[in-house]
Amino acid sequence: MKKALIISYYWPPAGGAGVQRWLKFVKYLRLYGWEPIVFTPSNPESPETDESLLKDIPENTEVIKIPIWEPYTFYKRLQGKKKGERIQAAFLSEKKQNPFIENLSVWIRGNIFIPDARKFWIRPSVKFLVNRLRKEPVDVIISTGPPHTTHMIALQVSRTLGIPWIADFRDPWTQIDFYHDLKLSAAADKKHHRLERSVLEQADAVTVISPSMATDFRGLFDRSYEVITNGYDEEDTVFSGVIETDSKFSIAHIGTLTGSRNPVSLWKALSGLVNEMPELQNDLEIKLVGKVDYSVTESLEAAGLGRFVKRTEYLPHSEVVKVQQQSQVLLLLINNTPNAKSILTGKFFEYMASGRPVLCIGPCDGDAAAILKETETGLISGFDDLEGARANIHHFYHLFKEGRLEVSGKNTARFSRKELTGKMAAIMDSVIRK
Repeated sequence: MKKALIISYYWPPAGGAGVQRWLKFVKYLRLYGWEPIVFTPSNPESPETDESLLKDIPENTEVIKIPIWEPYTFYKRLQGKKKGERIQAAFLSEKKQNPFIENLSVWIRGNIFIPDARKFWIRPSVKFLVNRLRKEPVDVIISTGPPHTTHMIALQVSRTLGIPWIADFRDPWTQIDFYHDLKLSAAADKKHHRLERSVLEQADAVTVISPSMATDFRGLFDRSYEVITNGYDEEDTVFSGVIETDSKFSIAHIGTLTGSRNPVSLWKALSGLVNEMPELQNDLEIKLVGKVDYSVTESLEAAGLGRFVKRTEYLPHSEVVKVQQQSQVLLLLINNTPNAKSILTGKFFEYMASGRPVLCIGPCDGDAAAILKETETGLISGFDDLEGARANIHHFYHLFKEGRLEVSGKNTARFSRKELTGKMAAIMDSVIRK
C-alpha cells in the first residue's frame, strides 16, 4: 500500500459538515491501493459531537493526534459565552448580539488570527511531522481546509522533506462568502492573499468542490485545478425496514442555517399560499434540523410561519439520513453571496440520494442548478424570485395531495463517495509519478 498523510482539523467524534468529505475518502482509499494516516488535533473546538461517525473509520486506521492551543477562551469571554459553549461557523448566532462586541470579535478574528484561529498549531505540527516522517515516510501529504492552517502545515512539511502535496479546498479562502465581513485592514487582506497564493503556487495538485470554484481560483492563480465534488455514501442510505414518509407536507432543511442562507422570498411565498389555501394550513410542517441564525427565526415569525416550524437542534448523521428520507421536500439553500454560483454543499448530494425532491433557492445559473437539472432531482428559484418559489411549492404540494411526490434521479452514481474516492486516488497517483 502507498501511504498518504491527511492533515485535517475536523475528525470524528467531531460532527458537522467539515468532517464528512475526508472521513469518506479515508473509508474507501484502501480500495484504490492507498493506506490513509490521519493527523488531527487531540482537543479541537468543534461545533458538534457525533459518535455515529466513528463507524466509518476503517479498522486499524492510524490517527495521530497532538494538542492544539486555540484562543477561544478569550473569544468566548468577549462574547459573553460560557466556557463549554460551542463556537459556530460562518458568523451564525442564535441570539442577537451586542453590535460593538460582535464587530470587535470579527475584527480580531480576521486581523489577528491569520490564516485563522488555529494558527498556533502550525509550528508544533510542522516540528512533529518532520521528525515523524523522516523515520516513517509517506508517499503524499494531503491538507484539507478550511481551516487553512492545515495548508500552511503541509506547505512547510512538503517543502522541508520534498514529499508531494495535494491541497484540498472544501471552501474558498479569500473568496469565501463571509471574507468581506471580516473587517480586514489592508495589511491583513494582503497577508491572507499572500498565504493563499503560496498554497496555490506550491501544491503539487489543488482539488476543489465545484467547477465555478475552479474558475474563481484560476482568477487568483492560473494553474490546473481538479474538481472533485462532495457526494453521498450508499451505505448511509440503507436501513432495515421501511422508511415511511411524513403524513404532513414537510419541508425540511438539514444543517446550519446562517443569515446568508435566509430565504426571505420562500417564507413570503409560503405565507401567501398558507393564507390562500386552507388545506395547506393543516398539512404544512417546516422542519429545521441544526443550528438556526436568529435572523431566520425573525423572518419566519414576521411571515406568520412560526406555528408551522418544528426545530431539532442537532441529530447524529445516522439519524439525519433517516429524516431526509422521511421528509416530503428537502430544502437546499445557497448562500446569497458573491460566490453563490460555486457553492455545492455536502448535504445536496445526500438529498439527491434520499429519493425525495429538492426545493432549492439560489442562482439559476450556478453549479447546484446545473446538477439539479442534469439529475432531475428538484426545482430551483432565484433569491428574489417570489413567484418562482411560489410556483415550485405549489407544484410539489399538488403532487403531494395526489400521492405522487417523488423523484427517481438520473446520472447520480458519479456522485457516490466510493466513485469520488477513485478520482481522488488517481490524483494522488499522478503527483507521486511527477
